[in-house]
This record gives sequence, structure tokens and C-alpha cells, in this order.
Amino acid sequence: MSLVRLKIKGISYSQTQNGAYALILNEVEGDRKLPIVIGAFEAQSIAIALEKEIKPPRPLTHDLFKNFSDRFDIVIKQVIIHKLVDGVFYSSIICERDGIEEIIDARTSDAIALALRFNAPIFTYKTILDKAGIFLKFSTKDKEKKNDDSIMVDEILQEGETVEIESGASDGYQELSIEELEKELKKAVANEDYEKAAKLRDEISKRN
Repeated sequence: MSLVRLKIKGISYSQTQNGAYALILNEVEGDRKLPIVIGAFEAQSIAIALEKEIKPPRPLTHDLFKNFSDRFDIVIKQVIIHKLVDGVFYSSIICERDGIEEIIDARTSDAIALALRFNAPIFTYKTILDKAGIFLKFSTKDKEKKNDDSIMVDEILQEGETVEIESGASDGYQELSIEELEKELKKAVANEDYEKAAKLRDEISKRN
């Protein structure tokens, strides 16, 4: 079976399912997206790995795993989303130490959070992408409210009623100055509110 390389397109918050997020993966050489519903903790961990400028005061679980692996010379070479059963994705982490490869089973959200920290490529099989991959496009309804970047997970998962993901909802941050945004960012990181920190970082990036 042939492998297809994926990249992270964005993360979207569900307005109907409390604490649910959709991680959108995009095939590198194509237009299909692979939406995966993940939890809040995993979404925050992935968002922090994407936002290189956000430095947690204490290591998150995935950061701790990375530090542990570095100490014992363990390298993650790649992540493969290898199975899809009843809407649940199964992944494997391909590790290497002293020239010996090991395959470790992992939740897809954890595997991707670690892949980002190790700069490891993410793959899936073509058969999985053929089965679960979708094309995201603006629907007429969402064009009227395209400034709202917070896209419902349920809507993403419905073919024909999906929208292109744009990262980071403003949540009223547009009214704040750069200085105020920077102050709020430092406060969010200190309070370990990484979801808020990621959104603030997005707004600051738009201004620069």
C-alpha cells in the first residue's frame, strides 16, 4: 500500500460539542483534507508545537516525552496513520535508537503532537485518504460569516457543508493594541491557558 504524506492545515473548535476540536490534515501533493476529532488537551499541545514562540513555563506531557527521548537518544523518524475503524484513526510511531527501529502504537493526536516536536513527517495510506479524505470549500451560508474562524466540528465532518479552515479565532482581540496583546499573551502563558495564548499569537502575527 502506498503512503501519502500529510501536513497540518489547522485546528478548529466545535461550537456544539464541548471540548471537541477538529485537526485538519492536508495531503502534501493534493487538495484532500483528513479531519480528525481530538480533545482539548491534545489540541492545545499541537497548537503550542505549531506556535514556536509560545514557551510554556513547565513542560507539557509531550514536551516531557521529547526531553526524555533526547536524553536517551531516541528519535521519532515518522508517524503513520495506518488504520480507520468506525471513525477512529489508529497510528504508529516509528522510533529509532542505536540504529534499531521500533514501532509503537499511539493515539493519532498524541502521535502528531510528538511528530511536530521531532520534526518527523506524518503519513497515511492512500486507501485511508480515499475513504475519509474530503474537499473543504466555502458554503454559501458560511461566506456570509467568513470572519468567524471558529468552525463547528460537526459541520466539517459533513460532506457538502464544509468550509476552508482558517486558524485562530479573534475573540475580540482585534480591538486590542499590540502592547495589550503581548501583555495578554504573557499572562495566558503564565496561567498555562495555551488555547488563549495560541489565539493571541495568531492575532499578533496578523499585525506583523
